Amino acid sequence: MDAMSFILLNFEEVRRRSIEVWMSIPQDRLDWRPDPEAMSCREMIHHVLEGEYLYHQMLEKPLNLSLTEEHNPYKGITFSSVEEALKFAQPYREKFIEFLGLFNEKQLTEIKIDRSEMGYIRELGDMLLRVAYHESVHTGQLLDYLRTAKVKRPIIWD
Repeated sequence: MDAMSFILLNFEEVRRRSIEVWMSIPQDRLDWRPDPEAMSCREMIHHVLEGEYLYHQMLEKPLNLSLTEEHNPYKGITFSSVEEALKFAQPYREKFIEFLGLFNEKQLTEIKIDRSEMGYIRELGDMLLRVAYHESVHTGQLLDYLRTAKVKRPIIWD
């Protein structure tokens, strides 16, 4: 396997595990949050799906130094269920994975993602790993939410 194949596998595995966690959240617990300042389960899932869309927009325009939200299909939407959120996100996810498949190994180090306004410039490969890591962190947070709320947690370590 080359580096790009590993990155794509990582994206698929992270999402597979996220979905296991998301689907384990009881419908009546989607709005649960550990404290008033925290995102609810529903908000966190929305945040992850929207974040992937926004990262995709940013990566398509690496010379665009700031991320605008001219057309953000997630803006103003609240999903009634995890299934609804996943169905809505599916075409955007497919486009994102297809887009990632266009890159070759050399581009992972040659292409620079300039987010100077956020304090960093990253190589494409580094940035892609960080995008997947973002979702992984929130999946871990949701596992902690479930533990705190005394909800049975799925075993995602297969």
